[in-house]
Amino acid sequence: MEQSKKIRIVTHSGTFHVDDLLAVAVLQLIHGAEHTEVLRSRDPAVWASGDYVVDVGNEYVPSTKRYDHHQHGGAGRRLNGVPYSALGLVWKHHGEQLCGMHSIWDRIDREVVTPIDMADNGIEVYAPTHAEIHPVLIHRILVMMRPTWKEGAVHDERFMELLPMARRIIEREIISARDEEEGSTFVAKAYADAPDKRIIVVEGTYPWQGVLAKTADALYIVKPKSVGTNWEVECVRNDVHTFMNRKSLPQEWRGYRDEVLVEKTGVPDAIFCHNEGFIAVAGSKEGALRLAQIALNT
Repeated sequence: MEQSKKIRIVTHSGTFHVDDLLAVAVLQLIHGAEHTEVLRSRDPAVWASGDYVVDVGNEYVPSTKRYDHHQHGGAGRRLNGVPYSALGLVWKHHGEQLCGMHSIWDRIDREVVTPIDMADNGIEVYAPTHAEIHPVLIHRILVMMRPTWKEGAVHDERFMELLPMARRIIEREIISARDEEEGSTFVAKAYADAPDKRIIVVEGTYPWQGVLAKTADALYIVKPKSVGTNWEVECVRNDVHTFMNRKSLPQEWRGYRDEVLVEKTGVPDAIFCHNEGFIAVAGSKEGALRLAQIALNT
């Protein structure tokens, strides 16, 4: 039987960026990588042969699956004013097909795609808190994977090497978003049922930060550790992207463990308290809850 023609995805040759790499990865996930052919070129004749053309071609025409944003006037902006990159355009038109749920599509668009669009369009994504110290964003990881000046013009080879990783990143973002959406319902119920809404107890390792940050009164969460049988108390923050606790654990506990921490807290199975006072561990649910209760009144 004659093999069906592969779907051709065309992007530009030369140096690659996060937006074109992930845009191609999204399309490969939709169609199956084994059913796609990826070409990197700046030849208009090659562009014309593509089923999809992303980040090159000087046109944004969704009906013919042309997704460039470099032409005069760009390719539009979100309601928040952020202009689209190739990834944003592909995600806008095809991301929900991949996610299967609008809420998951929207979350990934907001948390992953929009920051990449910003950076690709020359908009600062964050403000450093210390001079000359910057977070290792996905953009930095990509730069490390590009060929250096000593390695020659092997851009196409590196791009193809990175595509499996790019697909995996998108896959994991979708899985994480789906599972977090489901797990958050358990945290919301625990908060609703809590007799004292300053201390929330959950029975699983659910994603809790986003849910409790939106409450007005939650200060601590008591939960099992992800590995083993120990339990922990952790501080709630107003913003999940910062380290500003609503109420940190007592200063006199911090940095101590085992017998010393037991003596300082009076909790027989206290195990450890972090130096920065945002988390402490006990051997049981009861021990972790007792730590939270003591911290609440300290």
